[in-house]
Amino acid sequence: MKARDLIPESGGASAGDDYLPGSGNSGYSVSHYALELDYRMASNRLTGTAVITATASQPLGRFSLDLTGLVASKVSVDGVRVAKVVQNTQKLTITPARPIEAGASFIVSVRYGGSPGPRRSRWGEVGWEELAEGVIVAGQPCGAPTWFPCNDHPGDKATMQLAMTTDSPYRVVANGTLVSRTVRSSRTRWVFETTEPMATYLATVQIGYYQSYALPPARIPQYAYIPEDLAADFGADFGGQSAMIEVFEKLFGEFPFSEYTVVVTDDDLEIPLEAHGLSVFGRNHVDGHQGEVRLIAHELAHSWFGNSLTAASWKHIWLHEGFACYAEWLWSEASGSTSAAHLAEHHWTRLNALPQDFAIGDPGPDLMFDDRLYKRGALTLHALRVTIRDEAFFELLRKWTFEHRHGSVTTEQFLAHVSESSDRPTGPLLAAWLFDTALPKLPPRRR
Repeated sequence: MKARDLIPESGGASAGDDYLPGSGNSGYSVSHYALELDYRMASNRLTGTAVITATASQPLGRFSLDLTGLVASKVSVDGVRVAKVVQNTQKLTITPARPIEAGASFIVSVRYGGSPGPRRSRWGEVGWEELAEGVIVAGQPCGAPTWFPCNDHPGDKATMQLAMTTDSPYRVVANGTLVSRTVRSSRTRWVFETTEPMATYLATVQIGYYQSYALPPARIPQYAYIPEDLAADFGADFGGQSAMIEVFEKLFGEFPFSEYTVVVTDDDLEIPLEAHGLSVFGRNHVDGHQGEVRLIAHELAHSWFGNSLTAASWKHIWLHEGFACYAEWLWSEASGSTSAAHLAEHHWTRLNALPQDFAIGDPGPDLMFDDRLYKRGALTLHALRVTIRDEAFFELLRKWTFEHRHGSVTTEQFLAHVSESSDRPTGPLLAAWLFDTALPKLPPRRR
């Protein structure tokens, strides 16, 4: 029986984000995922068991999980086989043997399997994808269900333990800390633990013929896994990452994770990928001449803005991308290259020549990854910085990342935070940058 042959039960307890109404589920929140997975590279066959710990926010006669392209074969709740399971191409709707009371914790176990692959979305194909030699998972914004059942909503963050068994020649890299590796015959089991709450779209697993690369020491451990032939170019491009972490800690506050990992795939990638405590680049992003250093800064900055502080819903995506884009400009300034002020003026001129047809505070699903949102978000922050001056601006950012560390955030919360943290009026300024379609003028530089 294939997933597409199964018909959904009507009226299931599912409710998604306004931008992704088919993703995410209401009625409960997840606190932990425990995944035991086995992947056969040659046949692209994934089998696994997901044990999901959750708490009901309302009485649940039934509830839904997101699962795409894979078929559930056995489901239990609190160790008891469920009364009914109905699956369609996007949802697994579960009727437990007994209703779950509001406030009660419960544990769902799902055994599942199939041939994983990416799912189509309006932003292209996302999720589990085979490479020439290995696997990449690009989860943003709705790819997580292509490899595990979950509540795929950015506001529902949970810890995770991931155990992945696959063919021994391959290295597995995933979120969190590698806590064990066990070799048995031609198979290796890798176990990773993520102790900070993580949005499902930021969960990832990378499989390939990767060699470890030792980066210069920083305050936190850094790991890199790359194709062997890229070692020299990678060192030239990423050798400054330790200094970048140091600069960003001064500007944004303490690095929010105990370690940071970079993966470079042997395939080219259109864009780098952010994941929880981890960034993924294609070999085309490594040239040995620091040609893509802004992307290194951008992905690193997502550790604070996106991974630790995660948008409560996708309409607040500028809180990720605008901040990460401005981090590019801040690194350029700090490293002695072009100042943030000059970059702001340059990008304001470019944006001013483009259509002004959406507001970045609520861009709509079609435009939430538009480059204009990234640049206007960065310009918003620069305008705020010029208005309240550097000392107040960076103190405001450090308080923002500290107070909401590993939490969910909204634009309204940021506006309130700015209002509470600054003695200068900023409401009209930020309202214009975030909610007007017309591009505001940049405040004049302060002398």
